[in-house]
Amino acid sequence: MKELVKKIGDNTDKHSIAHQFRARRFAFFLSLLNKLPRPISILDIGGTLAFWDAMEFREPDVEITLLNLSAEPVNRAGFRSIQGDATALSFTDKSFDIVFSNSVIEHLYDTRSQEKMAGEVRRVGRHYFIQTPNYWFPMEPHWLFPFFQFLPVTMRVFLTRHFALGHIKKIRNKTAAEKQVSEIKLLTRAEMEMLFPEAGIHSEKFLGLTKSFVAYRF
Repeated sequence: MKELVKKIGDNTDKHSIAHQFRARRFAFFLSLLNKLPRPISILDIGGTLAFWDAMEFREPDVEITLLNLSAEPVNRAGFRSIQGDATALSFTDKSFDIVFSNSVIEHLYDTRSQEKMAGEVRRVGRHYFIQTPNYWFPMEPHWLFPFFQFLPVTMRVFLTRHFALGHIKKIRNKTAAEKQVSEIKLLTRAEMEMLFPEAGIHSEKFLGLTKSFVAYRF
């Protein structure tokens, strides 16, 4: 189990399960992207230049805007980084050909904020590709702890305060630990279908179980 947790959670090793899933998902994304005429503009909500580099993406006729809570310097042509709020995007309708996002919408604390982000994605993008982990997958993807999302809040806070688990460092302060726990609201397929009613839903499998979903419209 420890080795499986390590492989699932590894963000840098190109031989890790996590990277293999990203590569497979990105191949699916490219199969959709390549149907569109160039040039193409992409808004990546919560994205990083490191991700696109890891995917070895090199297309000069594609412009990518990375949107995060704070802007960061980028040193590659075709990319820019801006500050923004996924629930209140400062763009006009259909400003981008594609809105792209990996594992962001589950970080918005509550259903209302998730609805706002989904509405903004559908508003500013002509097409979109939004991935999120599956609530029902037994390995919680942030703490990398089996069935963590099903535990009582008090137990999740306790574990967060006393152990470094997965991608989450140990947080001794109770208020900060409670905030970290409350930040993550994993989604079910039915919830993704409600958030993106016109989308196709692609299921990513691991050992026969659905690990995550992609809502896409192309």
